[in-house]
Amino acid sequence: MSFQPNVPPSLVARKLKAENEMGIDDDEPKKQSREEWKKQRELEEMRKAGTAPAMKDEEGKDINPHIPQYIMQAPWYFGAETATLKHQRQQPEKIPEYAPLGVSFKKGVKEGPIAVKFRKGACQNCGAMTHSKKDCLERPRKIGAKFTGEKIAPDEYLVPVLKQDYDGKRDTWNGFDSEEHQRKLQEEYREIEEAKRTLKEKVLDESLMTGEDGGDKEAKVCCFLIFNDGEDKYYAEEMDMPGQKFETKQRITVRNLRIREDTAKYLYNLDINSAYYDPKTRSMRENPLKNTSKEDITELKFGGDNFVRYSGDSQEMAKRQLFAWEAYERGNDIHLQADPTKLELLHKEFEKRKGEFKKTAKDSILDKYGGQEFLEAPPKQLLLAQTEDYVEYSRTGSVIKGQEKAAVKSRYEEDVYNNNHKSVWGSFWRDGRWGYACCHSFIKESYCTGDAGKKAEEESNLLAIPGNIRANQIAEESLLQKHNKKQEEKEKKKKRKQKKKKAKSKKKESDSSSSSDSSSSDSSSSDSSSSDSSSSSSSSDSSSDEEDEEARKKRLLKEALEAQNSHDKKMSRLLQMDERKRPFNSMVDVKAPTDEEMEAFRMKMRRTDDPMSNFLPD
Repeated sequence: MSFQPNVPPSLVARKLKAENEMGIDDDEPKKQSREEWKKQRELEEMRKAGTAPAMKDEEGKDINPHIPQYIMQAPWYFGAETATLKHQRQQPEKIPEYAPLGVSFKKGVKEGPIAVKFRKGACQNCGAMTHSKKDCLERPRKIGAKFTGEKIAPDEYLVPVLKQDYDGKRDTWNGFDSEEHQRKLQEEYREIEEAKRTLKEKVLDESLMTGEDGGDKEAKVCCFLIFNDGEDKYYAEEMDMPGQKFETKQRITVRNLRIREDTAKYLYNLDINSAYYDPKTRSMRENPLKNTSKEDITELKFGGDNFVRYSGDSQEMAKRQLFAWEAYERGNDIHLQADPTKLELLHKEFEKRKGEFKKTAKDSILDKYGGQEFLEAPPKQLLLAQTEDYVEYSRTGSVIKGQEKAAVKSRYEEDVYNNNHKSVWGSFWRDGRWGYACCHSFIKESYCTGDAGKKAEEESNLLAIPGNIRANQIAEESLLQKHNKKQEEKEKKKKRKQKKKKAKSKKKESDSSSSSDSSSSDSSSSDSSSSDSSSSSSSSDSSSDEEDEEARKKRLLKEALEAQNSHDKKMSRLLQMDERKRPFNSMVDVKAPTDEEMEAFRMKMRRTDDPMSNFLPD
């Protein structure tokens, strides 16, 4: 696979024309030699084998050498000059642009003063400026606001029309205002807290009036206030989930069904002395593969019903269920499946109070009997200077295994500022020099002068500015002089080349004239005539230059006339054809016409105001 430029025919024709104008006459295109073709094939095979680097595209990325030639080759209208795969990718002008996600915009009625009189261009029914009468959603008035000028409706926010992609059209949270949601939650929380406070005060007042012990009653009220927000909504009307309580009237058994692809529990181990299988409940509590080679948990497919019961969060779920049952027996209406959040919060509160009670009991015992110093004793490893940790050392004293390698620390002191500095050396940089950021001092180990040093440094910079400006001007002037010198040298080279071309053309014409004279006369006369012609040409350089210029103009005019004739014939032929069959070419080179082309156009132009123009030949 190799890159071959695929250029349009018009570009090839233009290149050929340019080469002909420059004097390069190549009738046939250059063909690839056999050695070059062989080297190219070897390079392709090496690229496919991976021994040679892959071909690079214009971005420097590798091109897979196994891509076929017809895929890598760009079409002629793409205009690729180097190896590329851009024509196989989606073009940037065809990629649709969508609005980004999370664009927030306001909705509803605008806040602020409302108009007091009808405005031009507003809705004739309600007087709002954001819609017309046919789009108005208010009740049609008997007499619109246009004529009454009263009760002008406020303007609404116009929702922008956004071009969204697949995700944007299905974004359910588009336009959601989180601040408004938080504000609503805070207001509801404040109302609930006020209701709880008033209810608690009422319960305490009642306990004081009756003289009863309000401790248990207060705790129940607190739990009630924490979890009951005043809504009389219950899940399934106090109906518990089946199989969740100890009452036999509400307990419901569910059949344990299985599918045909499942292996029966009693088929995992056919040993009689293995785990017991209960056919009535279809349960096998113990591990049937215990004390066998398949006891490893990685190969275990079924480890008994107790394995599921005592793995993961099942134990925590069992504790929460037990807590729910105990709370229900004490009069608290709580359920694991119906209200798990309420149960979790109540359990946290219970654990917190339980920990506080244990701590108070412990503190009371220590205050009464003492012994706090024995509880604060160091660990046994420090007391006996012995540990059970295995550490292996080498002969040099380095740790081989048994202890993690300590992190390497820097041998230099960190965050230590000397000489009253507040920053380290190297925290400030200007004009290729390092210094301190606290005082802008460029001298290492200098004493910090603070803001005074900064001001002094700025003043010194201001004084040094004119010299810098002068140096920059000198540098700019030197660069300008260099540029002018280069331009002068280029112009001199061009003039030399033009003189050489003119000398060559003169030499060719003199050679042709001398050869014609020698054919018509004797050798002696030809020598004399050639010497005379050379002497005359050297004496009359200015006249020959004028003659050459006239001959060149005639030749260019003749070529322009021929090109104009061919163009006219082509245009007449195209006008006679059907417009659907006319060829077209978008790669035509458009440039300003020359003086000879304009002269040929004027000579060929037909003047309609001339009465004898119809008698002229085409």
